[in-house]
Amino acid sequence: MRAIKFIILSIILVIINSCSKPNNTGSNNELELKMNRIAERYVKLVLNVGLHDPGYVDAYYGPAEWKPESSSVIVKDSMQVQKLFDESGKLLDSLDALSNYKADELQTFRYKFLYKQLLAVRARISMLAGAVFTFDEETKNLYDVIAPVHSNDFFKSVIDELDKTLPGKGNISERLHEFRKSFIIPVNKLDTVFSAAINECRKRTLQHIALPTNENFSIEYVKDKPWGAYNWYKGNCYSLIQINTSLPIYIDRAIDLAAHEGYPGHHVYNALLEQNMVRKNKWMEFTVYPLYTPQSLIAEGSANFGIHVAFPGDSRIKFEKEVLFPLAGLDTSRAELYYKVIELSSELKYADNEAARNYLNGKINRQEAITWLQKYAVLTRERAEQSMRFIDTYRSYVINYNLGEDLVKEYIIHKGGTENNPDLRWEIIEKLLSTPQVPSNLK
Repeated sequence: MRAIKFIILSIILVIINSCSKPNNTGSNNELELKMNRIAERYVKLVLNVGLHDPGYVDAYYGPAEWKPESSSVIVKDSMQVQKLFDESGKLLDSLDALSNYKADELQTFRYKFLYKQLLAVRARISMLAGAVFTFDEETKNLYDVIAPVHSNDFFKSVIDELDKTLPGKGNISERLHEFRKSFIIPVNKLDTVFSAAINECRKRTLQHIALPTNENFSIEYVKDKPWGAYNWYKGNCYSLIQINTSLPIYIDRAIDLAAHEGYPGHHVYNALLEQNMVRKNKWMEFTVYPLYTPQSLIAEGSANFGIHVAFPGDSRIKFEKEVLFPLAGLDTSRAELYYKVIELSSELKYADNEAARNYLNGKINRQEAITWLQKYAVLTRERAEQSMRFIDTYRSYVINYNLGEDLVKEYIIHKGGTENNPDLRWEIIEKLLSTPQVPSNLK
């Protein structure tokens, strides 16, 4: 492993934003053929990394013969990991060799996407070999971004506003928990509420985005997972959406999860990439989704902001009061106050980043991180432990939800997709979901 450990030192200093794009000379057909060969090797590389890194391959629907036999590789075998690291370097060299080719905008996007993805794959292989990055180094290497730092005072100012808004006096975490108890979806009504939510999200999305006619999904309810919900994309425009019911689910989460996991979130994102990149262009790199890569920031950020695209202004509260609250058997008399509290609480969304940053950097231990989340994210002990379970499993991935959402939001608004121009907003997000994108394209 000495070779990897030597190169690990340079990974931190990789000039992630310096990847060149094809230009100058060379035919488009020749460029396409060479890119396709690199794409096939990239897919096979990711699938092999997945043998050493359970959960790394989030989705694959490419040729069955490209999948390695799992029995042929020993998990985290040092010699095999070294070979994967070497292969990632060769693929990056192959991309560098294409820098003299002339390319159109979409080909340039493709080139940059593959380059950034490969840099992240290479960094993840280094982590498998024992590399230890700081939180910021990890997010830069894996997701092409560095998350802003938020002080305790920032969170405290939000909590002070929450304190003024919440009914009662005393411990704010207990008061928030007590207040939200009235808005829990009864377990026996979960499927009814979620089905109504996802159907509405789908209807709104189809009014603006033409999806493949065979797109479809199913919902499962599961327990004991580190996440709240998950979209498992199976290919052929089909998703399995799982909802974790280990903890009570509040009424606002129905639309959140339906839009995020379904429409116009992950299901739509994957279906559009399959339709446009794989079926139409034959770009096979999109048949595989390695989780710890810049693609995840695009996926999570667009899925979170997609909630606001589908439900602009007060339309969400109106729909939930008129449809979801009655289906759940909940009282609507305090709905406005509830959503005011939810809006304030959402300003604490960067708390997970700070807990993960300090925990992964070794500044606090797990118990201290849980206590910090209880205080500054205003979570119950149970939900703080759930957040830490996610961080233990996915590490710095947490930045993709909050920073990802803000980057997508700023990008869409900058292009004119304001709340007052909903049609353009849908047009921009459809293009974002249908083309090769990396976080640096959003800046």
